[in-house]
Amino acid sequence: MNSNEIYNLLKSFFPDAVIDYKDDKPVEPYIIVSAKEIDKICLFLRDEENLQFDYLSCLSSVDYDNDNLAAVYNLYSFVHNHKLNIKVIVPKSDPVIKTVSSVWNTANWHEREAYDLMGIIFDEHPDFRRILLPDDWEGYPLRKDYKVQEFYNGMKVPY
Repeated sequence: MNSNEIYNLLKSFFPDAVIDYKDDKPVEPYIIVSAKEIDKICLFLRDEENLQFDYLSCLSSVDYDNDNLAAVYNLYSFVHNHKLNIKVIVPKSDPVIKTVSSVWNTANWHEREAYDLMGIIFDEHPDFRRILLPDDWEGYPLRKDYKVQEFYNGMKVPY
């Protein structure tokens, strides 16, 4: 199945949670879905016989624009040899997305990294803590509006 066909299938099962389909070149096509339903949608994508997206190859976070952050899910099916990109857009003021770590275990680390560096909160994550930065680090370094702190625990930050 191609991504447009998958979009139509998802839209029929999740009419309120599947928001849009984008196929503007040169970017690969992607489907925008609701942050509150991403876990159910991903479970469907993994378990549906005609889809079987059994591999989350990457979960990335993006400082989308002045007001929003995004999580991008790159999925692959070894069974059907097809791929899909899913995007969830959330406001910076409330960047909460349901975890998909129960669908693909590899999301556990990817979601922690997205939180650590971008500040996206993955609701119901089983081990939600920073993974790269110390627990008391202030801010999220990959956001465009991030201001590097001059000192951390009395040490000058060399940037």
